[in-house]
Amino acid sequence: MDIKEIKVMQKILNVNDRIAEELRSDLEKKGIFYINLMSSPGSGKTTIMERTAHEFGEKMCVIEGDIQTTLDAERVAKAGIQTYQINTGPFGGDCHLEAGWIKSAMEEIDMNDLELIFVENIGNLVCPAEFDVGAHVNAVVLSVTEGEDKPLKYPLAFQNSQLCIISKIDLLPYLDINIDDIRANIKKVNPKMEVIELSAKTGEGFEEWFEYLKR
Repeated sequence: MDIKEIKVMQKILNVNDRIAEELRSDLEKKGIFYINLMSSPGSGKTTIMERTAHEFGEKMCVIEGDIQTTLDAERVAKAGIQTYQINTGPFGGDCHLEAGWIKSAMEEIDMNDLELIFVENIGNLVCPAEFDVGAHVNAVVLSVTEGEDKPLKYPLAFQNSQLCIISKIDLLPYLDINIDDIRANIKKVNPKMEVIELSAKTGEGFEEWFEYLKR
């Protein structure tokens, strides 16, 4: 008896990649820079978005991804910028965002005067890294509270990203963590990775982050 393998996942990824490339190309033509933020839950992505929104104002918007609730979107929207929510709960609670869903959200965005679009992906260092969402840059946020070993344990998120933001550095004096070891492990996984260290609490490192975005 012959068994035929139906490569459903491959087909899903092929469709996703086609939509992602269309998104990337379309935003390039419009002169809009698009960043996909990935991380574990609680790394500080939303707080980073709040501070970034106060710097760039109406030049940026954020698409929030969560399984349930609009809590993060509500926080970011208070900065007065366009904010959109994608919840995956009604569709089975997927732990990642896909390009097609983001394309639907972008169709609602007023692109006039926009220079930056952020996707705050669902908190997870595994699934989101598998799906191209059409971003010009994938950035992984790594809190110092997560330890030095995360780049080694979850390499795909770091291999598929161009930037790592090491967050919550104000907590370093209270932790038995060596930030040089974090950097070394990042470079083991992705030698070309750019790294920015910052603290949303103190504001340290945000000038470098803002300059990166402007550059």
